Amino acid sequence: MRTLLLFVCLYIFCLYVCQNSGVNGQEDFMLLAGPLTNQVVKGSDSEVNNAFDCSHPIPPSSKQYFEYLQSRGVTHFKVPLSWTQLLPSGLPSQPQQAVVNCYQTLMKQLHQVGLEPLVILHGSTVPDSLRSRYGGWESKKLVQMFQQYAEFAFQEFAALAHSWVTMSHLEDVWHDVAAGAPGSPQNILHLTKNIHHLYHQRFPDKGELNWPDLDKIHDMTNLSCQNLPFVSNFYDIPDFAKMTEFENIYQNVWHTFGAQTATEQDGFLKESFPPGFQWATSTESFKVEGGWLEGGKGETIWDRFGHEHQAFENQTVDLACDSYNKVDYDVYLLRGLQVNTYQFSISWARIFPSGHRGSLSEKGALYYDKLINALIESGIQPVVTLYHWDLPQELQDAGGWTNPSIVEAFKDYADFCFSRFGDRVKTWNTFSSPWVVSHAGYGTGEHAPGIKDYVISSYQVTHNMLKSHAEAWHVYNDNYRKTQGGKVGIALNSDWAEPKNPALPEDVAAADRYLQFMLGWFAHPIFVDGDYPAELKTQIELKRNKCPSSEPARLPVFTPSESKRILGTADFFGLNHYTSRLVSNIDGGCTPGPQGVGDFQESVDPSWSSTASDWIFSAPSGLRMLLRYISKQYLNVVSVPIYITGNGMPTEYGGDTFNDTSRIEYMRGYINEALKAILTDGVNVQRFTVQSLMDGFEGKQGYSERFGLHYVDFESPDRPRTPKQSAYFYSQIIEQNGFALSKGDVYEGVKMQLPHRAPALPPSEVPSKSKVVWEKFSHHSKFQRKLYHFGTFPQDFSWGVSSSAYQIEGGWDADGKGPSIWDVFTQTPGNTPADATGDVACDSYNRLDEDLYMLRALRVKSYRFSLSWSRIFPDGTRSSMNQKGVDYYNRLINGLLANKITPMVTIYHWDLPQALQDRGGWENVDMIDIFNDYCDFCFATFGDRVKLWMTINQPHSIAWLGYGLGTIPPSIKNPGISPYIVAHNLIKAHAKAYHTYDDKYRTSQGGLVSIALNADWIEPKDVNVLREVRAADRALQFQLGWFAHPIFKNGDYPDAMKWQVGNKSELQDLSESRLPSFTEEEKNYIKGTADMFCINHYTTKIASHVTGQLSPYSYEQDRDLSETEESDSPTTDIKNQRAVAWGLRRLLNWIKEEYGNPQIYIAENGVATKSSTMWDDSTRVFYYKTYIDEALKAYELDGVRVNGYIATSLMDSFEWLNGYKVGFGLHHVDFSNTNRPRTPKYSAHFYYYVIKDNGFPRPDDEKMLYGHFRKDFLWSTATASYQIEGGWRSDGKGLSIWDKFAHTPLRVSDDDNGDIACDSYNKVDKDVAMLQQLKVTHYRFSISWPRVLPDGTTNHINEAGLNYYHRLVDALLAANIQPHITLYHWDLPQALQNVGGWENETIIVKFKDYADLIFSRLGHKVKFWITINEPYNIANVGHGYGVAAPGISFRPGTLPYIVGHNLLKAHAEAWHLYNEKYRATQKGIISITINSDWSEPRNPYKQEDIDAARRVVQFYIGWFAHPIFNGDYSDTMKTIIRERSLAAGLPKSRLPEFTPEEIKRIKGTYDYFGFNHYTTVLAFPVEYGNLQHYDADRGAGTIADRTYLDSGSAWLKISPFGFRKILNFIKEEYGNPPIIITENGISERGPVDLNDTHRSYYYEKYINQVLKAYLLDGVDVRGYTAWSLMDNLEWATGFSERFGLFYVNQSDPKLPRVAKNSVKLYSTIISCNGFPDPALGPNDCLPEEPTQPGTDKPVKFLGMKLSVSDAETGLNTTFALLIVALFGILCSFSFCLFRRKTKSKKNVDVVTVNSIKEDM
Repeated sequence: MRTLLLFVCLYIFCLYVCQNSGVNGQEDFMLLAGPLTNQVVKGSDSEVNNAFDCSHPIPPSSKQYFEYLQSRGVTHFKVPLSWTQLLPSGLPSQPQQAVVNCYQTLMKQLHQVGLEPLVILHGSTVPDSLRSRYGGWESKKLVQMFQQYAEFAFQEFAALAHSWVTMSHLEDVWHDVAAGAPGSPQNILHLTKNIHHLYHQRFPDKGELNWPDLDKIHDMTNLSCQNLPFVSNFYDIPDFAKMTEFENIYQNVWHTFGAQTATEQDGFLKESFPPGFQWATSTESFKVEGGWLEGGKGETIWDRFGHEHQAFENQTVDLACDSYNKVDYDVYLLRGLQVNTYQFSISWARIFPSGHRGSLSEKGALYYDKLINALIESGIQPVVTLYHWDLPQELQDAGGWTNPSIVEAFKDYADFCFSRFGDRVKTWNTFSSPWVVSHAGYGTGEHAPGIKDYVISSYQVTHNMLKSHAEAWHVYNDNYRKTQGGKVGIALNSDWAEPKNPALPEDVAAADRYLQFMLGWFAHPIFVDGDYPAELKTQIELKRNKCPSSEPARLPVFTPSESKRILGTADFFGLNHYTSRLVSNIDGGCTPGPQGVGDFQESVDPSWSSTASDWIFSAPSGLRMLLRYISKQYLNVVSVPIYITGNGMPTEYGGDTFNDTSRIEYMRGYINEALKAILTDGVNVQRFTVQSLMDGFEGKQGYSERFGLHYVDFESPDRPRTPKQSAYFYSQIIEQNGFALSKGDVYEGVKMQLPHRAPALPPSEVPSKSKVVWEKFSHHSKFQRKLYHFGTFPQDFSWGVSSSAYQIEGGWDADGKGPSIWDVFTQTPGNTPADATGDVACDSYNRLDEDLYMLRALRVKSYRFSLSWSRIFPDGTRSSMNQKGVDYYNRLINGLLANKITPMVTIYHWDLPQALQDRGGWENVDMIDIFNDYCDFCFATFGDRVKLWMTINQPHSIAWLGYGLGTIPPSIKNPGISPYIVAHNLIKAHAKAYHTYDDKYRTSQGGLVSIALNADWIEPKDVNVLREVRAADRALQFQLGWFAHPIFKNGDYPDAMKWQVGNKSELQDLSESRLPSFTEEEKNYIKGTADMFCINHYTTKIASHVTGQLSPYSYEQDRDLSETEESDSPTTDIKNQRAVAWGLRRLLNWIKEEYGNPQIYIAENGVATKSSTMWDDSTRVFYYKTYIDEALKAYELDGVRVNGYIATSLMDSFEWLNGYKVGFGLHHVDFSNTNRPRTPKYSAHFYYYVIKDNGFPRPDDEKMLYGHFRKDFLWSTATASYQIEGGWRSDGKGLSIWDKFAHTPLRVSDDDNGDIACDSYNKVDKDVAMLQQLKVTHYRFSISWPRVLPDGTTNHINEAGLNYYHRLVDALLAANIQPHITLYHWDLPQALQNVGGWENETIIVKFKDYADLIFSRLGHKVKFWITINEPYNIANVGHGYGVAAPGISFRPGTLPYIVGHNLLKAHAEAWHLYNEKYRATQKGIISITINSDWSEPRNPYKQEDIDAARRVVQFYIGWFAHPIFNGDYSDTMKTIIRERSLAAGLPKSRLPEFTPEEIKRIKGTYDYFGFNHYTTVLAFPVEYGNLQHYDADRGAGTIADRTYLDSGSAWLKISPFGFRKILNFIKEEYGNPPIIITENGISERGPVDLNDTHRSYYYEKYINQVLKAYLLDGVDVRGYTAWSLMDNLEWATGFSERFGLFYVNQSDPKLPRVAKNSVKLYSTIISCNGFPDPALGPNDCLPEEPTQPGTDKPVKFLGMKLSVSDAETGLNTTFALLIVALFGILCSFSFCLFRRKTKSKKNVDVVTVNSIKEDM
């Protein structure tokens, strides 16, 4: 307290001095610089820069320096006097005259250039020579000595100096007080007062001493009071020291570090970062996202920049890294890196396309939601930058950052981002590197928006960005901080600046100015005082005065309120730092820009390493100095942490892309300097961000400069990302949290619980009881077999990937490894494709970190790998143990456990040491003990951490392929003897190893041991033939049972195998079986030697019985069966290995039944693709999608104990006899590159999600929605005239193009035709009866144009034909069913085709005439019309592909478009005709029916596939919908067809053009959107070169997802979700018109089955998707039409494909109609008008469930085998039809009588559609 009072007294006295100094006004303004500094003497032991003390001569350049300062407005220069130099003895009588003269000369030099000296008598520290004699400031004697010294100084220098400071650093006095010298402050206070009086007494003629005014003094930063007498000292007290100045900040930092030796500067600190340190990497939106038009994104200034060809090689950001579609790809990389933080920027224009909230794009916001959620799910914290240079172009058009209104726009944008994402994002950068925006964007113009205006715009931009930043900070602070708890800061970029010549003070000053013009420009207002640095303002003012005619800069001014609002608006200091500069002083003249205005010039040290960028040089020490500078300069007042938000360097595109050693050295140096700043300098750095995650678009340099830790192949549309060596390096630093040496962490695996063992199982019967699997599954229909199952595996399910030693390790002779049999085999020419070897393979022996990276990224729970026997024991025996090999596996196992991955170790995977093979290999019984010793060593060495062991992988392959066929090493061909011997030894070797573990290690280690067996599933050729079932069972017993039966059952081979081999051996006149036998002791020893069942499975085969040959002896012939491929399933790139997913479920069930339901691990499962399939492996995705689902069915539906699934394999590798021709990997490995770069494939991301979701949880799209359609919903079914009517020449009907097409050979399947079809021309009553049974409200049918107008013209009207339609319409109306008529459903009169058909424009008038006739004759009864059905099929299928009538295919590039053109015009004319002539009186509605599939991208992560999918839809539905609903063809079609036509040398587009009048006439010609939909396809781009046809124009191929259920049509796959999507597309694309679904249905082919489960499933799922579109999405759906009412002629496929709800028996001349089971389902949906919620209880609309389902035996009915219930249904239907027919006859008779009695009265009551019309 006493001390505090002393300082308060000192403060009051100081104030008194300042207030009574008698100075005021402008003349008292002081701009201060100095002092000079002593320079280090070369060769001195210490390098310390301190104040010049005249111990050396005055520097020769000092006068030049003083002149420079004066030219810049400096008024005073500090001259600290050295008490010890002037008076070494302390006595005034003994001065050093040379020192006195030196100071006098110095002061004179200052006067000569117009500068005033400000003389400082002393610092504060007592010189040692005086302290030793007199003590410290508490000594009165010392005070007296100082007063004498002051008097001496006044006498010597008063004539030259008028401004004085007594002491400049009173903090030392404070330390004296703390050290027990309480008298010091009082003595100094008294001393100061005495000296003040002394001065005035000695020099009364000088008047008042001119003490400077605190408010009038400034220096280059913001001078504090410490330079003033008395007052200055007060401000140096620690509690109040808030301001700093040039000497104490930049100079002190530079003096501190600049004096270091090179050794000191480059010293490496091997320590760790503080716990909790944040490791990050970054990207920027415009550099990586692509998707420049996706989701409604607006144009940005960088979009415009690229499109104006301002970047390298005209590159653009249109696709960039395609991150918009690859969130999962990017997060995968982050998981591999192990970063805990990811910094990315939001594209303002993706959120607000125009820059303003009113243009919000929800799809853009959803993209960032997805990214943020994915990061958090992976344990990575998102750091979001609101603005990283990509301004919406619309804002730029209004002035961009130069327009003050942008402040409010940015504030609103920030507010939206905080509100939308702030619940998950806790760290925000408002801006990143705003200096670059001001400098390069608006100053030099090198960056977008390319404005070159460093005089005004550049400074105005900074001004507005600072205000924008502050407003965003306040928005967060005021509205979100309390609830969200995040931080908001700004990421400023800055180089470090060093004086080029440290000996020149002007260079030191210039270096400081460099920092002020770069960093201080933004940091000073935010962190210091709310305003620009004084140095910046002064410099600009000097230049403005100096250059009145050419203003070099105009700095805006903050108002006091603006300054106050800006100050302190940062919760952290974000720093982007990349390089350093050497700075020298120059006269910049009147040149605009920082160098000209700032009077400095930059250069680099030649010793600094260069990079691909001409502005980045590696100078790591600059980072440490800059961090120290920032902490002192800006973080004194408010202590906030520093986040290094960007640091990195580019490499050139090309060269050794992956081995980026220069980046590694750069990172090593810079990260270590950050560590020094933290640990040595005490700087509060909390995050380090490496720029960048991956290569991206680098502004003007485009893609030629690469900053990424990951390489992006911009030449591939897949945009694959591949880790560089720097990525692995950074991952290691993160894992170690710095550079401290590893302490050798101890890892321990989790002990496994030994599963319950079933009692000993009896031997298998012949055939085994497991034949129940065939009985259960083999009768499944294809629908049942393929029906996808949604569900999840148990929580502890083990998801893994696999590899094997020889396939991946390489290092075949590294570090003492011995040769294996595979080394010898592959190194022998001719054994493998291209003589491929595993010598290097994936080089995993040297790339362990790279393998761990992939495993981390996948988030697998386990990794199955094998040990290389010859790497551990080079000669196969313990005596040759190779410690380096052991060390490798220890590192691998520890690395796995460190990443929480369970090692699953295979002890032997085929690579036997050659030394053991030389001793006979597995034919030698000694191998049993040798193998056991090897296993014993492995258990002892690795078992403390490995808890899952497999002794041997696929012993069947070893025995049969290695020793039987001899196709794999050791290549022994003895098919009848050796395989059995080898298998015998393998089984005993496994059993012995198992017992060794059980006896010696299980208790302490707690692991599980098994063997990995392989098996195909075997399906009998005919499950109904017992002999074939026995053959299939035999095949399984010979493959799987050979090893599983002894181990899992009774210790012996299966009886089926013993019987077969024994009998064959006897037939071969052998004395004993070729199959060895086990002793009873061996059986007991073998049985039960597995703790779980590990199975490798890939494919399914079809087995049939044959009698095998007796000679030569062969395991294969012993089986008495043949195997063929399952031909219905997809092939793979390995011969005879089809992808038959359903076989896995059956195999798992067989294992369950055969081996007592053991715990099963699927230890290998995967598919091969060609090596040319590098990244886009959709076939592998389909494989996993189907196979894993079959495993899920086995688990959830069948109760199989599936415990784990191991995908094969982690990466492409050496694939045995296929070499490198194929790959199984989830990751592509480039074997042509020595770095063996690993790149994740599409399948890797798919598999990650399977693991994450633990299976396939039911997606929302697959969940039923309960609810109802609108009350007046149209329920209908449909047919078409040619398909059902028959009567092809009846009653004067003319020929149609389909009559001719069907009567042309080879046009229609089975030579079917529509001559009779369903004979509906004669069966109106039967058709109406079916409709009544369905309960439909409407019936859609078409009129046969040639039946009404035989020659297509109104020259001859066939009244008989018209009467048929009158009868049909009347019957419908009588049944209360509304007719919905299609005027044209493909059956054009042949007479019109003879004159050109739809190609001839005259058809437009003829169609209009035809329509006019129909409207006039039927319109008073018909209120629903369709002009044309599916114009796409007419134009393209009929006139392009030629597979439908009229069958034209020779002009595919032009004719379809001409036909389509005329169809559109014909439709429009018919619509206008109805609208103008009939609508008012008939009150109907009319439109066209357009068909389309929905299209999804084959690879949803790939923009190219997304674009292809869009083209498919635009060329399909858009071809006809766009002109009708939007006007003219879509821009997509017009642009593509025009460009391709011109590129092919054509003079104009092949797509005809509409005139403006035609566009107007066609647009709007609809009352509803008639829509036919059946299926969804997956699209991908296809390049057709210069071929000119529809498919080439569309540029896309399509396939189906393998999980989609099949139908009877190859093109139709069940994919309900697509229906909802395309309905939403129609809503969005065409303005939500009323939609009537005019066709939707599914076909079957093959044997007739009235229990059409697949059709019921189809209708239920598809109609429910319609309900979702209606209720959830607001799609205006008005009706639904099922296709088709009955089986009919399905065009070119004849009667083989059947779409009907009713079966029509074509083999019965009466063509009876029989209801299928789907009728019940559809009629129920109609009755319920949707789907009532079962949770609400029974509903009257639902049919009663039968009480006793029972099982029916088939009976014959109408020539068909049907169940009793189906036959009963058919009988009832037939009887009902007879009754209806009889009733119809009676009604007709009664009607005729009634008609005679009725006068002038309409004979038919017509139900109008006014209510519907009004709604539409």
